[in-house]
Amino acid sequence: MNRLLLPMAAFLVSMSACGPKADPNSQIRTAVEQTVAAIPTFTPYPPAPAAPTPLTLQGLFCEYQFCIGHPVEMAFFDVSAQRDPSAPSSASQGILAAYNSKLFIQLLWQEAPGVSDPQFMLDLIVDDRVDTRSSGVVPVLVGPLNVFYVPITSTATPVLPYGGAAAWTCGGRAFAWKTYTPQPDLARSLVEDATRRFRCSQ
Repeated sequence: MNRLLLPMAAFLVSMSACGPKADPNSQIRTAVEQTVAAIPTFTPYPPAPAAPTPLTLQGLFCEYQFCIGHPVEMAFFDVSAQRDPSAPSSASQGILAAYNSKLFIQLLWQEAPGVSDPQFMLDLIVDDRVDTRSSGVVPVLVGPLNVFYVPITSTATPVLPYGGAAAWTCGGRAFAWKTYTPQPDLARSLVEDATRRFRCSQ
């Protein structure tokens, strides 16, 4: 009897290893929810000025074999490592975020060798539960990068109801970027400023 049970147990263990893999879209949605939930709320919040608040992207984040511009007063943190310390971001894939009371930025990337159209990354970073695309995707040439941009509105946090998302490829990887802003016209200039300083290892 024992001789029969041992092969059966080994078979069950090997079959369990073939189970369904975690859905990356679900993991990204969870990461966004956790990140946005951590954004502090301020009461009362002063009304946004009529003209867009100038933000300078003098900061330059360089890690994971790429560099990207960002506001100097905001630091990126590793969302992947926060969610699972044993699986931090790496050069092949990752999720970063940065926020303050005026701005939220999220950046994700993954290996995509041979891919020339990165618009599938917009589907990953735009969360249909809280984000709504305001119009169609607009291609924007920023230096050598073909950036695909879409404006969005968001209910993720009431103090940052506007924003935008963008996607591009570089060095065999696809990148996606999203921001929530207090003004409707700020996101596109931010992504253009960020990607103008973007570099990656080829």
